[in-house]
Amino acid sequence: MLYFEDFSEGRRFEYQPVELKPATMIAFASEFDQQPMHLDEEAGKRSILGGLAASGWHTSAIGMRMMLDAFMGDSSSQGSPGIDFMDWKKPVIAGDVLSGFSLVVEARRSKSRPGLGIVKFRNELMNQRGEPVTVSECSVLFRCREKEQG
Repeated sequence: MLYFEDFSEGRRFEYQPVELKPATMIAFASEFDQQPMHLDEEAGKRSILGGLAASGWHTSAIGMRMMLDAFMGDSSSQGSPGIDFMDWKKPVIAGDVLSGFSLVVEARRSKSRPGLGIVKFRNELMNQRGEPVTVSECSVLFRCREKEQG
């Protein structure tokens, strides 16, 4: 179990690669983002994206799952106060294989709740060519092993 104290600045958590399959992309888009380029290969080819493309929201959801598998699922996470930014840099096309990482950019104890720490992460996903497809920063609240002595 990872606690706040385990998230030192500069620590990097690598993600396991994930291949985007057309059926999964279409299923996500059918429910959450019904734009033609996310639902149909030919419509995707006619768009500026060049093929059946994952919704940015789907790409972000995959990134969240990768983060959970890499470290968050075995942590004392108490949720997030929000995302500072999320940039979709490049289309994710059916068959792309995504990998990535979370990097701790800041870690501090909460002033109002001494049993919690706040960790800011930079999260990046890349395709199989090493091209960035999504970059985001967010903060996550984690329980501390021990409350601050005072």
